[in-house]
Amino acid sequence: MKLRKFSVAFAKDTNLYLWIIAISVLIIGIFDYRLGIAGILVLIYLVVHNMRTATRKKEELRLYVENLSESVDTATKNAILNLPFPLVIVDEEGFINWYNTLFVNIFEGEYILDKRLSSYLGAVDLGRILKNGTEEFKYVNVKDRYYDVYCNLINLKENSTERNIIIMYLVDKTDFIAVKNKYHDERTVISLLQVDNYEEVLKDVEELAKPAVIAEIDRRIKAWASLSNASIQKYSNGEYILHFTYHQLVEMEEKRFDILDSIREINSGNRTPITISIGVGVNGKTIAELQRFSHSAMDIALGRGGDQAVVKDNDKLSFYGGKTKAVEKRTRVKARVIAYALRQLIEQSENVIILGHEMPDLDCLGSALGIYRCCKNLNKDVKIVINKVNAAIANLWHELEEDEEYNDAFIGSQDAILNCTKNTLVVVVDVSRPGFTECRQLLEKTEKVVVIDHHRRGTEFIDNAVITYIEPYASSTSELVTEILQYMFEKSKIKQIEAEALLAGIFIDTKNFSFQTGVRTFEAASFLRRVGADTTLTRQLFQDDMETFLTRADVVKSATMFKNNIAISRIPSEAKYPALVAAQAADELLNIKGINASFVLSQVNGDVFISGRSLGDINVQVVLEKLGGGGHLTVAGAQLPGISINDGISKVKAAIEEYLREGEK
Repeated sequence: MKLRKFSVAFAKDTNLYLWIIAISVLIIGIFDYRLGIAGILVLIYLVVHNMRTATRKKEELRLYVENLSESVDTATKNAILNLPFPLVIVDEEGFINWYNTLFVNIFEGEYILDKRLSSYLGAVDLGRILKNGTEEFKYVNVKDRYYDVYCNLINLKENSTERNIIIMYLVDKTDFIAVKNKYHDERTVISLLQVDNYEEVLKDVEELAKPAVIAEIDRRIKAWASLSNASIQKYSNGEYILHFTYHQLVEMEEKRFDILDSIREINSGNRTPITISIGVGVNGKTIAELQRFSHSAMDIALGRGGDQAVVKDNDKLSFYGGKTKAVEKRTRVKARVIAYALRQLIEQSENVIILGHEMPDLDCLGSALGIYRCCKNLNKDVKIVINKVNAAIANLWHELEEDEEYNDAFIGSQDAILNCTKNTLVVVVDVSRPGFTECRQLLEKTEKVVVIDHHRRGTEFIDNAVITYIEPYASSTSELVTEILQYMFEKSKIKQIEAEALLAGIFIDTKNFSFQTGVRTFEAASFLRRVGADTTLTRQLFQDDMETFLTRADVVKSATMFKNNIAISRIPSEAKYPALVAAQAADELLNIKGINASFVLSQVNGDVFISGRSLGDINVQVVLEKLGGGGHLTVAGAQLPGISINDGISKVKAAIEEYLREGEK
């Protein structure tokens, strides 16, 4: 190109000089014609010489360009042929037009010309390449090796036709993947292991048998750790810390932490089944963060009732086990400590707001009234948040309306937000998931939050609480609040309607003391009876009208069986109080011989609500957790937004099948 530009510039300068000479000869000829003739002859010679020189230089330039093109073509061909990467050229339809030796060697010399590329590189999307022009496909698996595939679309013009070809070259990433996988598998994992009921078990064991029970627990845990090549250290009675790799964690997960079953089978003189909880921290950026993950996972496992393993991978939680009933703790030490701490918080707060869950039931409202009485006895301004009265609490609500004391006891969410300051204490009862509360914004407006609940802890949790009192063994939140009332004051001052509300909460969640009932449940009920609760009046708080009774009977009648022992039914769209009837019908179905679990679905405002009940053989909490719900082994619920009941039934069946498959592993 430089030579060509120089030639053009030179030609333009020469022509200028010839014109100057011609003008000079003309001027000379005017004064002397003989010199003019001589000048013309010289000018003619110069013109002829210039033409010959220009022609020669053009020919030289042409030959130079042609030789340069041939050199470039040869270099390009040699570069492509000798490229140290597998390379293939395909047409727009995906047929292979050309490939180099390295590419065909991947397929062991197989003849692949004119065959479709998809048969060999199925992960490569030709549509994306034709659309974008250039494309990159990462870690394409070919013959047990991994390649990054780089693609370029090239438009060829031949004579009057045009066509596109795609050039692809592959970069082998197998060694990188191997190193990456090795690093991934060898990451450190920290786990905490704790015997849930260590003290309770030893209390029930004869003195001579205690060493045998302790030794058997220790032996089985250490044998499991040794089999998994884990480092284990016992740092307290029934408490261990383990270190192992991510690869070993995967093996534990595949076996679904079989140590849970092994410990439960110990029979060395203990009358109470022994259970353990495991908290695993993985993928932390530092050892300290791994330690925090494992502690958080352990808190969740204990909050869900124990007898399970929880793996915390950053924000992701995985659950294993948890299919047995939470073991009742007979000691009330924790209840006394919580009562004392809660009293201090109430006294130090400007005001108190009590927050329950959406669509509150008798347990939710009863426990809220119990905390309301605690605050009133301490002369604190207290409000209960209720946005809408539903059928489940209608009878109790009518009783409260007749008492002037409760005229200003209840407020809606908007008023609650206005009354909430940084020095406001928010007490959350019967729920621990912020998204299920009556007013989530309250949890963000104050730094003082207390959670009192009896449901197993889920993945979503109120994690900024000052006090968290979650006991899955308890029958109800009303039971927990009743114990707090007993320890907060030497002589508990409680109104009859509040005592009956608390007793109704226990009644409704235990199905009249049939499910999830322990020694402390009866003790709480006994206390409420002593302070004035009338069991006859309490029973009236959850009486139904005739229409609700008949609807419930129809739902039970229309139930269908799934997997031989699971009943599934639905609430008619025109039914009154669908969510309430669903819960009642699910309870009624368990009274039928041969039914071990029941699921009843209702639709409210476009959302499907699921009530799950079980006799204990099937953990409805684990089933409904797969649908975003939660609860207890025998009582659980879930909410599916924006779907039909038919789709909801399909999802329930899929969750049951997944649960049963996990149980077979």
